[in-house]
Amino acid sequence: MNTIVVQELRVETRIGVYAWERRLAQPLIVDLQLALPSVKAFASDEFADALDYAAVVKRVQAFAADHPHQLLERFAEALADILRAEFGSPWVRVGVAKLAPLPGVKRVGVVIERGERRELQPRG
Repeated sequence: MNTIVVQELRVETRIGVYAWERRLAQPLIVDLQLALPSVKAFASDEFADALDYAAVVKRVQAFAADHPHQLLERFAEALADILRAEFGSPWVRVGVAKLAPLPGVKRVGVVIERGERRELQPRG
């Protein structure tokens, strides 16, 4: 499987089950793996055939800035849905973590996988 990887993308968002958590933006770390919808870019070397990871990052930042979710689990699920629908990825892994949410804890988060893991075959 061919994937695009985005690691340790820091976004600011309001998220949490407690009202005090949602008053101020807090940082989240987002890790992504997206299966490529096509293998064309490997042969063509054309940007038009590639998955634009800058567009992925911009979309994740926009989503984080304005979402209605309280739980990291729901945030990750909604983000996975967006990535699969808008970027055509057949499989995604999304990790989302809060930084220092509890005393003595560096990060707490969730990792989900959605879609079908498969090896893409070149189209002839």
